[in-house]
Amino acid sequence: MELPVRWRYKLDRWRSELAAKLHREPQLPRPRLCPACGTLVGAGAGRCHQCGANMSFSVAAASRSIGRLLPQTSPVSYGILTLCCLLYAVSLLATMHLSGGFAAPTGGLGALMNIGAISGQILLRMGESLPLPYDLAQPWRLITAVFLHGSLLHIGFNMWVLMDIAPTIEELYGSARFLFMFIATGAFGYVVSATFGNVSVGASGGLLGLIGVLLAVTLGSRSASLRQLRSQLVTWLIYIAVLGLIMRGIDNYAHLGGFVSGFALGKLMTDRQPSDLTERRRAFALGWTAGLVVAASFGFMLFYYFSSAAVGSS
Repeated sequence: MELPVRWRYKLDRWRSELAAKLHREPQLPRPRLCPACGTLVGAGAGRCHQCGANMSFSVAAASRSIGRLLPQTSPVSYGILTLCCLLYAVSLLATMHLSGGFAAPTGGLGALMNIGAISGQILLRMGESLPLPYDLAQPWRLITAVFLHGSLLHIGFNMWVLMDIAPTIEELYGSARFLFMFIATGAFGYVVSATFGNVSVGASGGLLGLIGVLLAVTLGSRSASLRQLRSQLVTWLIYIAVLGLIMRGIDNYAHLGGFVSGFALGKLMTDRQPSDLTERRRAFALGWTAGLVVAASFGFMLFYYFSSAAVGSS
């Protein structure tokens, strides 16, 4: 029995579609861009013919691979924000576990600083900065302290400042150099703080470092927009200095160290994205060095945290 014309037409169409799917033409490999210099390289090339960089196993290639997993705009700024908030949540849960719950502070306006306050014992185990003899024995504290915060208001204010100025600097200098500047200025701020015997946590030293970078960039500029930015930065510095004088618990030494080191970096580094292969290699080296130092510091922190917990339980 012969099938109707309409059914034969549908069967022929389905047969053609199935054959097309089963016998799809293989896609030819496409040329790629060198992750180091941006030169168009052949699809099967293992190294760039222009700069000699390895197309798969190099700092530039690893940076590009990681960059695909991060936000396209200001990835390091959002990464710092996420890490600080995550560590605050972990430290708050550890504090609640240690104290048996969350106690709402009482005592008026001054108690606002204690909302969501973190236990000093938890901050010690998680890597707060200590006076210099201790920080020399455990230098990883100079890094971990940058990402720790003591209360809800503390982290809220610091993260607001971070997202207000950090994306601008990251876009200006590039993500790699921005990460280096934030970590270097934050750590130097705690070196100064530890020298004067302070116990401290918070990202404010690195944030003052970023303000110092911007002030160095805008200093002496005749552009109306940059002069306006400079006046805003000076106003911010005055506010921070006044708050540091009238409020207890603010680490003015970390602020000063971060600001001075940031101003120095702003004068030393060119205020633009890396433009050639040499500058990109230097930027990648700075960024990866800072990232590896952060990772190693948190590795030491985890070892200290669990080893101190084991000693305490015994």
